[in-house]
Amino acid sequence: MEIIEINSINFEDEVINNKKRVLVDFNASWCGPCRMLRPVLEDIASNRNDIDICSINVDDEEVLAQKYGVMSIPCLILFENGNEISRSVGFKPKEEIERFIGE
Repeated sequence: MEIIEINSINFEDEVINNKKRVLVDFNASWCGPCRMLRPVLEDIASNRNDIDICSINVDDEEVLAQKYGVMSIPCLILFENGNEISRSVGFKPKEEIERFIGE
């Protein structure tokens, strides 16, 4: 699967109402660690169909970033049944993200 680009219009359908676990990457185009994380997330997304991976640009979606208290990026928030269950801030290698996601 590909990374799903999220905005305030599709957030509820893609994240809150999703039956799968959803990993949401809050990021920005100017953020170096965010750019380093993107190919890692693309690799994970292409190899797993049990989780959806989504991307939110905090510059475009300030309201969503504020709603979820995103103060530093990249910020990964793991959702299950529409609720945040875990959070990770900063660049992490693939193995650590896979542990964070769980099986």
